Amino acid sequence: MNTPVTIKVGDIMSEDEFFRFCRMNEMLDFERDSDGNIIFMSPTGSFTGSFNSDILIEIGIWMHSHKVGGKLFDSSTGFTLPNGAVRSPDVSWVAKEKWDLLSNEDKERFAPVCPDFVIEVRSKSDDLKYLRDKMDEYMENGCQLGWLIDRFDQKVYVYQTNKNIIEFDSLDIQLNGEPLFPGFVLDLSAIEK
Repeated sequence: MNTPVTIKVGDIMSEDEFFRFCRMNEMLDFERDSDGNIIFMSPTGSFTGSFNSDILIEIGIWMHSHKVGGKLFDSSTGFTLPNGAVRSPDVSWVAKEKWDLLSNEDKERFAPVCPDFVIEVRSKSDDLKYLRDKMDEYMENGCQLGWLIDRFDQKVYVYQTNKNIIEFDSLDIQLNGEPLFPGFVLDLSAIEK
């Protein structure tokens, strides 16, 4: 299993420097960990990209029809977490109250906010330990609900604030959006795997 390539940088790039670096290399995808290491992300395979899109569409349609405030984001969106890491979840959502507190300038960059809800979908090149560490990092930085969907080992991990991780040994399940999205259920069995 491949793991992302990490480059250790002598001096941690400032927010502005990292943002400019990403813009200068916009054909590549990067994250940055809390130690300032730049992580090259491989592109998602076509099947995983389609799977991610199907999930994003399902959530988006439900949010639109239920007039849920806040902002829903795709996998190309970077966020600067409180610990200084810049991460790009496969799917994420930020509550309206948090989003509205950001300046327009912050919204045009890697917004300095931890999403309230994240989904990571394991692609063929992803190391499971790396993704589980990312999920822990989201939760430690203020995320309230996270789903890690492992298509290859047929497992789902549900993360919630101040609760133990719940593990399911199948992708033929329904994921509940509680407590953030009362009434929302994502039927993973209906999404082509």
